[in-house]
Amino acid sequence: MTPRLPPVLVVDDEKNMRLSLKTVLADESYSVRAIESAEEALQLLEREDFFMVITDARLGGMSGYEFLGKARTRWPDLPILMITAYATPKLAVEAIRSGAVDYLPKPFAPEELLHAVARCAERYRLLQENASLRARTTETWGLEQIVGECLKMRELRQLIQTVAPTDARVLVLGESGTGKELVAGALHCLSQRVEASYIRINCAAIPETLLESELFGHEKGAFTGALKQKLGRVEEADGGTIFLDEIADMSRPLQAKLLRFLEDGSFMRVGGTQELRVNVRLIAATNRDIIEAIRQDQFREDLFHRLNVVQFRLPPLRERGDDVSLLADYFLRSFGLSMNKTTRTISRAARQKLLTHHWPGNVRELRNVIERALILETTSEIEPSSLPDFQLEGRLHKTAAPRLTGTESLDERMATFERELIGAMLEQNHFSLTRTAEQLKISRHALRYRMQRLNVVAETISDEDSTAFEGKTPSS
Repeated sequence: MTPRLPPVLVVDDEKNMRLSLKTVLADESYSVRAIESAEEALQLLEREDFFMVITDARLGGMSGYEFLGKARTRWPDLPILMITAYATPKLAVEAIRSGAVDYLPKPFAPEELLHAVARCAERYRLLQENASLRARTTETWGLEQIVGECLKMRELRQLIQTVAPTDARVLVLGESGTGKELVAGALHCLSQRVEASYIRINCAAIPETLLESELFGHEKGAFTGALKQKLGRVEEADGGTIFLDEIADMSRPLQAKLLRFLEDGSFMRVGGTQELRVNVRLIAATNRDIIEAIRQDQFREDLFHRLNVVQFRLPPLRERGDDVSLLADYFLRSFGLSMNKTTRTISRAARQKLLTHHWPGNVRELRNVIERALILETTSEIEPSSLPDFQLEGRLHKTAAPRLTGTESLDERMATFERELIGAMLEQNHFSLTRTAEQLKISRHALRYRMQRLNVVAETISDEDSTAFEGKTPSS
């Protein structure tokens, strides 16, 4: 979508000329600020944005040429058009050399003025579009970044492909670190709005008093420190997508304003009186239990229903089985290229250690673990010694009763729970089979049998138990 133009600043000490220029420009739908002195213009440029300036060469007080020199020093990218009733070739050359984008002698036809202004407007739009493109190329989002082959992840990718081309609002739910931002980015990049802006706001990272201004913008003087008008992120996202992460942390008064915005895209800047309207697609996410937040009167139920047109639920990593190995290999390749490391594989023992961890930090925690391991590892494959001992992370282990997902039987769920429990106990005891068996109050033989039945690999045990363990097979 075409970027919205800031106003034109007109500087002329003749009232009739100011009114005339303002009328000509306003008839072409340009917004105009008209003032009479260069001194006032410099102050105004400090506080507000303009896409160009039109100034007379001769002004009361500071001349247009002096103004041009000062403005070019402080705002080198701001186009300035010089007009004068005392035109000579020498003055025209002087104006252009001083940095004026054009020079018009009075009297001039309105078409000449409008042609010069249109060129400046097009230049501004191109600069804004280039900046937006550069910002988008620094980060790419796609389905290939959503790694995983478990049933839930395959269904998730299919749902993204189905929903992305629409303008439906989306609510993404999941624990911290499960990849909610990747889902939002993929929805934008596969949508019809991919060429427009993709704006992200973390509602939990911005103080409550500033979040409304960040979201909807503010007018000059709206509050202490509001020295100039500021466009909100919803205006920056006009024609594109806005992603509100951790939306359950938004205050209830602001939730009410967001609800109104979702009705038709209308809003008012903080301190403003003019109703504005934009066309944006909204994607929201939270790691909180949104239903519990509604019950506790912390989140508006009507806002939930407004956002919850399509709902995505991201599974925690501990419920994704062998996806842990797939993700570990993906991060190993990614970091290996960026770090120029020769480590290309993960040893069987290290892989088993990854599989038995509970991953309270989900995919984000796994990503950090692989990055750390690659930094520390000096051999051709990652060994268990390069991985954390997970003792601190183990204290974050979720203690709530496991929930059936509908795709797993009770026996499968119990096996998963038993595997995680044995893995956690082995980690706590530095993979000593003897100490782990004692702590679980079972024999070493029973522990060995359970480990083999649950595919807990022999290489993970400590040296003191390795001789006794090797060669054992489970009883029939």
